[in-house]
Amino acid sequence: MVLTDSGTVIRLADSNSVSDALRAKYIDKIKRLKLLDDDFFRVCFQDDKEGAQFILRIILDKDDLTVIESRTQYSIKNLRGHSVILDVFATDSSGKHYDIEIQRADKGASPKRARYISSLIGANILNAADAYESLPECYVIFITENDVIGDGRLIYHIDRTIAESGQPFGDGSHIIYVNAACRDDSALGKLMQDFNCTVPGNMHYPALRQRTSYFKDDDKGVKQMCEIWEEIKAEGFVEGQAVGLAKGKAEGLAQGKAEGKAEGRAEGKAEGLAKGLAEGRAEERAKALAREKATKNAIRMIKRGNLTVEEIMEYTNLTEEEINELAELIAG
Repeated sequence: MVLTDSGTVIRLADSNSVSDALRAKYIDKIKRLKLLDDDFFRVCFQDDKEGAQFILRIILDKDDLTVIESRTQYSIKNLRGHSVILDVFATDSSGKHYDIEIQRADKGASPKRARYISSLIGANILNAADAYESLPECYVIFITENDVIGDGRLIYHIDRTIAESGQPFGDGSHIIYVNAACRDDSALGKLMQDFNCTVPGNMHYPALRQRTSYFKDDDKGVKQMCEIWEEIKAEGFVEGQAVGLAKGKAEGLAQGKAEGKAEGRAEGKAEGLAKGLAEGRAEERAKALAREKATKNAIRMIKRGNLTVEEIMEYTNLTEEEINELAELIAG
């Protein structure tokens, strides 16, 4: 369910309320999904440390890597700038941290975005009393549909070096790009073939075949994916409402101006009225949009289940009563 800024609750349909036609439409969409679709990737690897470990072992070519914790849609807040939500954030037994990002759009995997994510992870990990030397190694890994770097390679490793000597700088920051458009017979090449595959039975790796098959072929998994599509649609409805409202007001103002000009002296009156209404409602619109954003963020945090009510209050500025009401609605 989604709570709009006006207080209207949109209840997400369960599998019994989804019409046969709509369910068939969803199933068709699900059949066409692949692991390069970030929503599907996050669902398949929802807090699945074995799955994250399997992928990291192949990408990093480390068979002994052991993941002790993995979280999907891990949020890192930045009160003074852009916050980020990581697709998969994992920690291994040696304390190294890994962010796995799925990117089909090239602009989403720009070098500066990789740098920014890496810096936010470091800032989020290091506590105020910690020494800088205690900052663990961090890997930001982009799995991209296209060859973002453009050198025709399957994998690119980016590490800081000293320009004069070519020696590693040793700051513990690593960025890796995996090019899913390059598929060969290596372990990583086969992994990228599986990421591009829409039919689980055609996948090379049984672990991926089993996981994706659950959400595509198993009745319980398909039901879960249908409910996710309903949630995405509901959230899109809320966002569409805000965009449509803003567009409608802009078009109304433009039309009012045009009619005012045609009527001569009425132009000033129409523009004055429109301006007065716009200024009078600007603050309320801003508050409504801020509340809508805070509510959506709170819903995601509640569903994730790894934050306290006090932490959610701090991040969203919602009251304890409002957060508890959202939690009850979600539970219902």
